[in-house]
Amino acid sequence: MSELEGKVCLVTGGAGHIGRAICEALLSHGAEVIAVGRREPATPIAHNENVATFLSADIRDAAASQAVVDAIEDRYGRLDILINNAGGGPPVAAAQASPELTHKILSLNLLAPLVLSQQAHSLLERGDSVGSIVNIASVSGARPSPGTAAYGAAKAGLLNVTKSLAMEWGPKIRVNALIVGLVHNEAGVEHYGGEEGFKRVADMLPLKRMASPEDVANAVLLMCSDRAAYISGANLEVDGGGEVPVFLHLASESSKAK
Repeated sequence: MSELEGKVCLVTGGAGHIGRAICEALLSHGAEVIAVGRREPATPIAHNENVATFLSADIRDAAASQAVVDAIEDRYGRLDILINNAGGGPPVAAAQASPELTHKILSLNLLAPLVLSQQAHSLLERGDSVGSIVNIASVSGARPSPGTAAYGAAKAGLLNVTKSLAMEWGPKIRVNALIVGLVHNEAGVEHYGGEEGFKRVADMLPLKRMASPEDVANAVLLMCSDRAAYISGANLEVDGGGEVPVFLHLASESSKAK
């Protein structure tokens, strides 16, 4: 029997590529999964006979996220694992980004996971075992993020929130973050100029490929498991070894051109 068997897990952004993979991974270990998103997925989120419960909510709305927490309390009386996965933002130059767009990006990527964690705090403390929060952050929050300044700032804030909550809420709740690198999806292919541009970017990574959603899901399983019982306040890099500094790439290209 898996150590996650019967655990009650809430996953925001559960219908997206990474969110679905996280939900399916948790379901595969026998967890009870509640997936949250603004739009219900076209197909159920499931692994074999285990099917996730889907709740439609915009977690940027504090009343909506509180309703999700209330529904979980009514049905289960506790929450064991919270995965703050919902996030994202369109690429836009900082000088052209409207105040409204900036607020929306900050709300989705920083304020919403912080507020939901606060709302879920008492449920996460209620169980017999230690509760676990995993925040899905990004390399954009750990390095400059030109073209996505608000997104990078929000993810940087989420990394700080992770360490702060870990200190405040231990020992009953562990709080960790994943610093996720480039992920292989259709949007990424389009963003990097098609398959050729996408492959060039992937080849610059030490592992010579971008992450799959399943890679992120496997890291989530690790951080939620008993094997991570003494890990809290950690920012785990899931980035295939990291991005090679541009100056090294340029120097290599210059050397080849001679």
